[in-house]
Formats: sequence, C-alpha cells, structure tokens
Amino acid sequence: MKVLVIGSGGREHAIAWKLKQSKHVTELYAIPGNPGMDAVCIPGSVEDMSFILKTVEEKGIDLTVIGPEVPLCMGLADYLEERGHKVFGPRKESAILEGSKAFSKDFMKKHNIPTAKYEEVTDYESAVKALDAFDLPVVVKADGLAAGKGVVICETKRQAKEELKVMLDGSAFGDAGKKVVLEEFLTGFECSLLCFVDHDTIVPMVSAKDHKQIYDNNEGPNTGGMGTVSPNPFLPEGMERDFQRKDS
Repeated sequence: MKVLVIGSGGREHAIAWKLKQSKHVTELYAIPGNPGMDAVCIPGSVEDMSFILKTVEEKGIDLTVIGPEVPLCMGLADYLEERGHKVFGPRKESAILEGSKAFSKDFMKKHNIPTAKYEEVTDYESAVKALDAFDLPVVVKADGLAAGKGVVICETKRQAKEELKVMLDGSAFGDAGKKVVLEEFLTGFECSLLCFVDHDTIVPMVSAKDHKQIYDNNEGPNTGGMGTVSPNPFLPEGMERDFQRKDS
C-alpha cells in the first residue's frame, strides 16, 4: 500500500513513524513532510488541493492521511473522496468542530455536553457589554483557526478590551477573529482523549495532557503546543473507564 501523509509537524511526524512500521505500507510519502521523517518528502502546500490530488494520482497513492486542521476545514478529505480516493481524516462538515469555536460551543450546549459559560460576539461594542457577565480572568477566543494562538486569558477588563479590539478588527488573526467567543475561565488540569471514529465505532486512544503556554510554570501566551505527556499523569483513577461508557 502506498500512503501519503499531509503535514509537517510533530503530529504528522509521529503518524509517519507509526505507518512506516506497518507491513502493509510499501511506500510512504509526505507533503511537505520534514527532514526527520522516514518518508519521501514532496515540497508543496497542505492547502494546495489540486497539487495534492495530482500527487495522489501520479504516485498511485492508496490512502491519504491528513493531519493539519486547515486542509481538513477547507474540505480536502471531501475533495479527494469525491474523486475516488481513500482518505483518513474528517470531512469538512465534521472538521467545523475544530474550525469554529462558536460552532463547537453551540454544539455542546445543544447536546448537553458540559462546557464553560460563553457568549459569541461579532462587534466590539456588544463584546464590551458582554464582558460584564464574566468574572476575571476571562478567556477571549478567536472563533476560527489561528495556529493555536487565538486563545488569550485576560486578567483585567482593560486587557480583554484590547484583545477584543485587535481580534474583531482583523488585525490580530484576520478573518479567524472576526467572530469571538468570550468564555468563563475554568481552573484545573487539561485532558485530551482522542478517538478513532467511523459511522458506528468509537475507539479511544490513550489520554494526553497538552502544554500550550510558552514558558514554565504556566506563564506566557498560548502557542500551537509546546508538547504533550501521555498517558495524562493528572487523570484521576477510573476516569478513563468513565470516558468509555456509552452513557457518559
């Protein structure tokens, strides 16, 4: 089987490393990949769907594995599937859960999934008024994808107003910040539980803890991710079993 990995980061590096161990994988390619990957790296953009399609067809790729959020939210999985190619990665309709914080918060509210109090705002004046409903610190989130940097924990109202201004006028994150989510600040540890999912199956992976703030002691701005620890050392005993219950 010939496999193509889309992406160049640590996530795609790990995917390529694991795929290379499979007896079913005979050739492994990556767009654009990175120099440490044990794969044939092909220069190109993860957002260039026509180039990716051309590569899939010219190389006779049997399966394309898409890592980054941007091409998934653009609809790369749909684009390749509609042209008869097998893909691992969510379609655009599902990827919106990652691509829009406002959509994901509304989804959680609709389906009674516990989530922090929030309000969606699209103009500065309304946003400033909405701040009065939140205690400090308050979390200000650009709605769209911002390379992991669109979340700011504001300790003062002045800081929150400044962040809202630069997000909503497009100077901070472009179109990704034209809609903003104000969110209640929650304390505690972060836990991620990713799953392999198809139409009727959910297979959980091992728990993980993400670290996003750039400096030690939870200081500094959020980044795309400074690393992860897996399994999550702060996960209370028994909670992983709770995650796997159908009624949880």
